[in-house]
Amino acid sequence: MSNSLLLAGLFMFLSNMNIVAQEIIEDEEEKEEEEVAEVEKAPQDFKRIKIDGVAAVIGEHVILDSDVAIAYQQLISEGVSKKDVSQCELAGSLFENKLYAHHAVQDSILVADGEVDAMVDQQLGYMTQQLGTLDKVLKFYKKDNIEDFKKELFEINKANKLADKMRATIVETVEVTPEEVREFFDDIPKDERPLFGTELELAQIIIEPEIPEEEEQKVVDRLNEIRADIVENGSSFATKAVLYSQDPGSKSTGGKYTLNRKSGFAKEFKDMAFSLPEGEVSEPFKTEFGWHILKVDKIRGEDVDVRHLLLIPEVTSESVEKAKKQIDSIRKQIVGGKLDFKEAARKFSDEKETKEDGGLLINPTTGDTRFELTKIDPILYDQVSKLKNNEVSLVIPDQDRQGRQKFKLITVLNRYDEHIADYSKDYLKIRELALRKKQIEAIKKWQEEKIMDTYIKVNGEYRDCDFSGNWLKKEK
Repeated sequence: MSNSLLLAGLFMFLSNMNIVAQEIIEDEEEKEEEEVAEVEKAPQDFKRIKIDGVAAVIGEHVILDSDVAIAYQQLISEGVSKKDVSQCELAGSLFENKLYAHHAVQDSILVADGEVDAMVDQQLGYMTQQLGTLDKVLKFYKKDNIEDFKKELFEINKANKLADKMRATIVETVEVTPEEVREFFDDIPKDERPLFGTELELAQIIIEPEIPEEEEQKVVDRLNEIRADIVENGSSFATKAVLYSQDPGSKSTGGKYTLNRKSGFAKEFKDMAFSLPEGEVSEPFKTEFGWHILKVDKIRGEDVDVRHLLLIPEVTSESVEKAKKQIDSIRKQIVGGKLDFKEAARKFSDEKETKEDGGLLINPTTGDTRFELTKIDPILYDQVSKLKNNEVSLVIPDQDRQGRQKFKLITVLNRYDEHIADYSKDYLKIRELALRKKQIEAIKKWQEEKIMDTYIKVNGEYRDCDFSGNWLKKEK
């Protein structure tokens, strides 16, 4: 799954376990008797649940046959081949997720409802953007109304967040010593040692066209008009957001977000949200995304329900041309030896995250400064794959998060050619592999122990799956 937040991705998390069909045939009458007996031992809440349609009960969580079927259908619709995932494999992943979520609650691991609500709102906004209208979203996912769909999304997101926190708790104390890293590497046969692809260290310079003051003022004036209509005439903030907001993540839901102090919103946005009383509409204020007005709908402890309306000032053709001339001039000075690339980045780049480090890029996947060429973003690959060390790219047109044009230069600081893993040169990568192996072993051990300590009932066809986890609690 790409960056898509569609429902399919919510039903499945990474599983390194290989599952195949189990060749066990049980007598149907014995199955039914066994199921009835097991349900009698289940928690009181589950004795009212009819076995038909229940794929499994994991602790306090019920997994329906329809949950597995929908997840499978959505994966196929996302382009996953039927050969790549079986229903048994998908069911096993769902069981694992619910096991983590169940014990997260038992261990008093908390997830703020406001954080989950914000995720649901963002997902609905994205889905609506992709499919066109909210009605089309409900039709695509075969839901009768938005309230039920939001409740389902809420439960899925909350269980997933709990599961993520539980897994993080399991591995947070797992560490590897240099001796363990060496042992891990030495245990790999020489002809099976990993091949590390060509890697690059990259730096970039970003020049963004300036937004003229008159364009900023147009947006502020328009927001003041909208605010006055809401405050003085009683117009609906939600309706105004649907009609005019340029935030695709909240436009379809009337600008609604739920946040707390830890939510990943711009500082100015959070400061405004937590400074207003319920029902008040803010004056226009600015963030990196544009200009906003914001209304606090409800304060719920540490969580705040807000609505906002975003307008983005336009960039004029004159400012675009000025930025283009500026970056052309910067490139000529670097290529001509009058200016060092890193020095130019510190002096001229508009990208705050990288300019102080001379434009050095950090790989978001690994957290280090190297990008493996075969795994790099396709657009970035086209821009850098043919560059030599310290060669500067041509000016590359790009866009910011609001879709406004900007320009960039890229250079290759260092190139590390493809090679077989070497302990001294690739220690950090080898250490990461050794740590990952140890973490997987810790998770597997935890899962084996918790399965035996947790009420689990697997029903119907899923009893015929050869799960790598001992979900059927068979004696070994």
